[in-house]
Amino acid sequence: MTAWRSKRSARTMAALAATTGVCASLLTGCGMPPGDARADEGAVTVMTWAPEGTGATDMPGMPAMAQAYARWVNATGGVNGRTLRVLTCNDHNSSVGAARCADRARTEEVAAVVGSYSQHGRTFMTALESAGIPYLGGYGVTDEEFTSPLSYPVNGGQATLLAGSGHQLADHCERISLVRPDTVSGDQLPRLLNAGLATAGDRGPAADIRAPEDASAYTEHARRALAGVGLADDGGGVRTAGGTEGGQDGGAEGACVTAVLGGRTDTFFDSFRRLREDGPGVRIASVLGSVQQSLVDRTGGPDSQWEGAYATGWYPVSSDPRWARMKSVIREHAFGDNRIDAADPGVQTAWIAYTVLRAALEHTEGAVTARTVRRALETMPPVDTEGLTPQLSWRYDDMLAVRDHPRLVNAMVTFQQVRKGTLAPARKGFVDVRDTLETVPGGG
Repeated sequence: MTAWRSKRSARTMAALAATTGVCASLLTGCGMPPGDARADEGAVTVMTWAPEGTGATDMPGMPAMAQAYARWVNATGGVNGRTLRVLTCNDHNSSVGAARCADRARTEEVAAVVGSYSQHGRTFMTALESAGIPYLGGYGVTDEEFTSPLSYPVNGGQATLLAGSGHQLADHCERISLVRPDTVSGDQLPRLLNAGLATAGDRGPAADIRAPEDASAYTEHARRALAGVGLADDGGGVRTAGGTEGGQDGGAEGACVTAVLGGRTDTFFDSFRRLREDGPGVRIASVLGSVQQSLVDRTGGPDSQWEGAYATGWYPVSSDPRWARMKSVIREHAFGDNRIDAADPGVQTAWIAYTVLRAALEHTEGAVTARTVRRALETMPPVDTEGLTPQLSWRYDDMLAVRDHPRLVNAMVTFQQVRKGTLAPARKGFVDVRDTLETVPGGG
């Protein structure tokens, strides 16, 4: 960062502190007062954004993890002597909010947007591209994260989760209902799941149940999900029914219902549980992010309805020893911030994204700018994430070239299952779904 930019940033942050008193939450781990010009000397400024307090899909742990990571790095001397400064932004789950976050990133001339979540890729990515700012380690919920030349995804996004879930459920389920958001991004999920199911050869498509992301109850959608697997509720309990909404005749054996509704997934399954109480058992499933260990714990652990449920994730289970370093950083540098859950895939994604950022900064000589960070990401050796992902690299030869996902470099997923109240590996190691994504009709 040049001297004039550093001094301007110092004045900007000092003014913000004087008017709002919240600079401490924006300027993380500098070890000096925000208005002190020496605090900005050699600092690398990045941004992390995510929705908070929206009542729909919130990811407060991602900016919180980013701040804890910066405290840890700065407490140990920074990166090549540079202080890491993290700005955070709430996109409020809206295109207007996403645009404001992106505009702020441009105004602050950040070197990268790192470890972030937003459903409004079309809005924020255009703004970042115009400023040349790389988007490193997004959550993977939008198409733009896998098409923009300035995006550097660390996982395979929703595409790999749904295709992987299809692989996993194909081994256990004969009839499946998918409950998913009634949104543009949600419209892609059925064909991804069905592509995974097709790997079993004799599995038909899942019943597609659209649902709002912010409902307080899902009774009607639960009824439709049951009907989709050949069961129905007539007000007197669940019974076998004729095939409707894609369902087939038959009992509950081989019937599975999976829901991918983010923070509202548990709300749906609570409605679902009430409908099927005292009825035949139906296997349930989801993907990490819609279900995680904290949810299982909160709903009864081994006595919860999640016992035996299937889950597909990007990374190893949270109890895996490969997460030890992240958990240590959370203990020592998050200061009890209850927004951070080590089992949250958003938190995990932010950790991995900042791990890559650190490698890129170590590969950068001279001034750190958005341009030099991009160059480092595209030329440096593959990044070792200590086994949490395959080695990550965005050099031309490392791109997987999956149709409609040209930036995809990691198509691995993990199969998990709730056993005795704990998410445990259902299969050892990673499962590669690249070939499945290449067969998705209309692209992945």
